[in-house]
Amino acid sequence: MNPEHVILVNTNDEEIGSMEKMDAHRQALLHRAFSIFVFNNDRQLLIHRRALGKYHSAGLWTNTCCSHPRLGEATIDAAYRRLQEEMGFTCPLEKSFEFIYKTALEDGLYEHEFDHVFTGDFSGIPNINPEEVSEWKYISLEELEMDVHVHPEKYTVWFRIALPRIIEQIKNVA
Repeated sequence: MNPEHVILVNTNDEEIGSMEKMDAHRQALLHRAFSIFVFNNDRQLLIHRRALGKYHSAGLWTNTCCSHPRLGEATIDAAYRRLQEEMGFTCPLEKSFEFIYKTALEDGLYEHEFDHVFTGDFSGIPNINPEEVSEWKYISLEELEMDVHVHPEKYTVWFRIALPRIIEQIKNVA
């Protein structure tokens, strides 16, 4: 099996090359990523706990889906692909915002991502891929915000960065 590659970008999200995914995470190089936040009809967020076999942040809770586009793949197309591969469903997605972050992880790895954030609506039951997801739940933003505040160590870094902006967007729409 060929190693997975990520798209290296500059701070304007302009492609500057590619690299094997694990090498990019060891060298802390900025690369393109996306995060998806899906809500049900009750405005609860679908979150999942990362499978214990994941190469980083295993067992942590995070947004509905997150990953990297493949070489030559549009970010939105990658978002639809990975939502189906990880959670077993698709739904219309809308671009919400983007952000850059860099953080040290376990085992000498780093996340340094230009993260494109998408939102969508789905009220069904996901058909999770157990290699990606160990459990899932819908949760109110109020309950989630409180739990992230009290137990931040249970959640991924990118999720803790993006969640306040998602909450702010929801408040502005209401």
